[in-house]
Amino acid sequence: MYAYIKGKLVAKTIDSLIIETQGIGYRLQAASSLLDRFGPVGEEITAYTHLYVREDIFALYGFPSLEDVGLFELLLTVSGVGPKVASSVVGSVTPSQFALAVITGDTKTLTQVKGIGKKGAERMILELKDKLKGSDWSGDAGSLSSAAASGVQLPQGVENEAISALLVLGYSGVEASRAVQAVQAPGLAVEELIRLALRQLVR
Repeated sequence: MYAYIKGKLVAKTIDSLIIETQGIGYRLQAASSLLDRFGPVGEEITAYTHLYVREDIFALYGFPSLEDVGLFELLLTVSGVGPKVASSVVGSVTPSQFALAVITGDTKTLTQVKGIGKKGAERMILELKDKLKGSDWSGDAGSLSSAAASGVQLPQGVENEAISALLVLGYSGVEASRAVQAVQAPGLAVEELIRLALRQLVR
């Protein structure tokens, strides 16, 4: 319904912000860890949004970037993860850090987020690694091994890890391959490669 809202940031609370545009004030829900990233009160900002609707809930969630919205929406597909926990994850780790944690099975990074215990982190990793199964990834850089595609063994090499991470985030194999190849450079760490590729994908 709403892709983004551009206007003056007039207030922040513990878990929300209010943006005024054309005389209308919009309250956007946001984790406290996200609020500083919107800038100071009084400035003109752009907040990217997701409208969360359930039987008894109608809430607009706000994020500083499109990448953040994508991660939030991905997290909502995990069983047991609601909008508050998803927003908290987005405020605590970047999309590149999150994707890397999933493909490496790094529960420690995920359990540092408020509201996520070890079992919750393990469930996230298990469910989102399934996105690698049957992926259509192919490209000049090589291909994921069948073991990696089934989530049993991680792919080798920085480039393949970056592509795997983008697959976890919901991008197609062709999109991931092209984005990674467009930004790859000698010496880039995998997290940096993922971050740069994400920039390409959300342009």
